[in-house]
Amino acid sequence: MDLLEISLGGLQFTAAQVFFAAVALPLALLANATVALIRVSRARARAAEEALRRQRDFDERIGELARNGTELAGRVQAFAEAVGSRQADLARHVSERLDAVGTRVGQGLETQSRTTGDHLAKLNERLAVIDAAQAKLTGLTQEVVGLKDILANKQARGAFGQGRMEAIVKDGLPPSAYEFQYTLSNRTRPDCIIRLPGDDRVLVIDAKFPLEAFSALKAADSDDLRKQALARVRNDIGKHVRDIRERYFLPGETQDLAVLFVPSESVYADLAEHFDDLVQRAHNARVIIVSPSLLMMAIQVMQTIVRDARVRDQVHDIQREVQLLVQDVGRLRARVTKLDTHFRLAQEDVAAITISTEKITRRGDKIEQIDVAQEGGDVARLVPPRLAAAE
Repeated sequence: MDLLEISLGGLQFTAAQVFFAAVALPLALLANATVALIRVSRARARAAEEALRRQRDFDERIGELARNGTELAGRVQAFAEAVGSRQADLARHVSERLDAVGTRVGQGLETQSRTTGDHLAKLNERLAVIDAAQAKLTGLTQEVVGLKDILANKQARGAFGQGRMEAIVKDGLPPSAYEFQYTLSNRTRPDCIIRLPGDDRVLVIDAKFPLEAFSALKAADSDDLRKQALARVRNDIGKHVRDIRERYFLPGETQDLAVLFVPSESVYADLAEHFDDLVQRAHNARVIIVSPSLLMMAIQVMQTIVRDARVRDQVHDIQREVQLLVQDVGRLRARVTKLDTHFRLAQEDVAAITISTEKITRRGDKIEQIDVAQEGGDVARLVPPRLAAAE
């Protein structure tokens, strides 16, 4: 029996070892259970002692709270008596303070009322100013809306550009120097032609407003849309330049230079800033792109040229009139000389008459000095022979 062996998981045990293990295992479990029961009993004993200690502490605190409650009741009673004694004084002070506060509040309300009235009057004045400004703003808004409607419509936008160009041209040139909607020999009608002095050929001005392409360029929020808008601007401006080149360049009838008028400073600024190559191509095609301010400057230069030409045209008339004036002065000089001769002869005649008059006066004086009381023979002898013959 001692030789009996048991193999478990590669380990070999004898029968005696297995027997002792079977007996020792229940004993170990029983010992563990005993130890656990002892520990539980001790824990319960400690818990009972702790509960008893807590109960004694609770009783002591309850007693202390009772004592404190009695003391607090005494203090509350004393406080109530003190409050009752001071309540009358407090009521009197409150009444006096309320009266003083009422007086001050009344004065403050009166002052505030006057101040508020003044402020309301000023506010009414400002509201009147604001109403007037609002009315003007409303009118301006309507004008802006109207301008927006005009710019939204291609035909109205074209009429707007045409009207702006006509206003600039009319303001700077005489009526004989320009003409609107002039018909050329090829049956085309540019917006405006200008006649320069000394040249039978006319200068063509055509107004264009490529707003849609520039609006699309400003509204582009991606690279693809921006490229499309840039291409559209180039196509639109290039088409306008080609149209002017093909329609309005007639040898012997129009100038070798034409003007493309863009009636918007912002559009022209974008064109000059972002499309310099396009502007250069237009210049190479002898088409000058101008904005309203540049057109005004060009019109002022043309006005100076027209004025100088008019002065040159009038020089011949002025010279002819000066020659006639010189001839009139010569005739006047001859007549004055002749009149001076007449005056000199008349002066000589007057001098002779004056001498004769003086002689007659002296003879009369002598006659008055003769004594007329003498006899007649004597008187007859005193009479001059000429007077005797006359008698």
